[in-house]
Amino acid sequence: MRNRIYVSIILIAFAIISCEDGIRDITGGNNTTNPTNPITEVNPINIYEDGFDFLDKMQGHWTGRNLVIADDYPWFAFDYRAISPSHIHGIHENGTHGNLLTSFFVTDFKDTRTIMARNGGLLNGIYRSSYFVMDSLSNISSNEKYFRFVDAKGGKGVMFFELRFKNDSLYFNAYTSRLGINPIPTRHMTFKAKKRDLELSQNAAIATGFPQNISAWDFSEGFQEGNLYIAPGNENARSATFLSQGDANATVYDLAPISGDPFTITDHPHLGSLTVNITRNSQITNDVLLAYLSKKPLTDNNGLFTIDPDAYESILHFPVLSNGENQFFYSYLHPGNYYLTIVADKNGDITPSQGDITSISKTISIGVEENKSETVTDINVQN
Repeated sequence: MRNRIYVSIILIAFAIISCEDGIRDITGGNNTTNPTNPITEVNPINIYEDGFDFLDKMQGHWTGRNLVIADDYPWFAFDYRAISPSHIHGIHENGTHGNLLTSFFVTDFKDTRTIMARNGGLLNGIYRSSYFVMDSLSNISSNEKYFRFVDAKGGKGVMFFELRFKNDSLYFNAYTSRLGINPIPTRHMTFKAKKRDLELSQNAAIATGFPQNISAWDFSEGFQEGNLYIAPGNENARSATFLSQGDANATVYDLAPISGDPFTITDHPHLGSLTVNITRNSQITNDVLLAYLSKKPLTDNNGLFTIDPDAYESILHFPVLSNGENQFFYSYLHPGNYYLTIVADKNGDITPSQGDITSISKTISIGVEENKSETVTDINVQN
């Protein structure tokens, strides 16, 4: 846990900010391709023939190493669970005004039954939602398979990401051209991870009847061109992206309808939310707070950090509250049981460690489509 590093809110800008060339490839260099044409044809994979197994491979709690632009983060996590018979969802909540989500779902697109992805989120008053379609796959060996998802309008010349599964390992690369502004996409993110837990995703699969080859949403008519985002310098939309902007305090509920996004947070089945209200005492008035949701408790009954390393590997959400913030909203939250732990980061290392002040890990239960509120007042245990 000593190496657990805060992942910057910059993650949300996967399609908004540029990448640096020469980023180190921790996937080993397999199956990574950079297109040379700005716009390429999108040809969906027919999952009646192959590719439907992607959904089963992707579900689970993944933890590992994340490389974002030029920054290397030793620990990161995504919790992918089913929210319907043909849709899995995962989100990284990073702070009060930012998150990053990616979901994968079955749909009909260009007269083809296929799998699409929806990637985006909210960052400081900017809402973005981009749609991708599976256009390539490769059975590398009996225990290794590769998949690629490209921008559903501009293809791999605008944005794409690729995922390689090998046994219980995942290699996930994302590339962006800033929605078509740059001539070719460059690498933005590489996530190398292990599937640490199956219980949560298996329970969700049972509850939702997942996986089934049925359409979660109908995109057979494509997208409404008038709602698509047009990047500066372009005359027409080059990406299947919806974008809107408000002030820094604007919420996802404010901005999603304005963007023209055909599927917003209120349309998602199964998911709930959690608002955490925090009472600061005089010891932690101005401290950065780490707000953890985990499968296992991070403290003992006295509020001291547990010595069980599996507890820290069970962390599912890990936002950071700064500037005296006293409230956090977990959106798109999978139903189930969590442990909520608040850590006042006294030594400034952005990780639970000696010298920090904690609350006692408490159990939180989120029901299907439940919007819940909890208050934490006991952040007073010196570690």
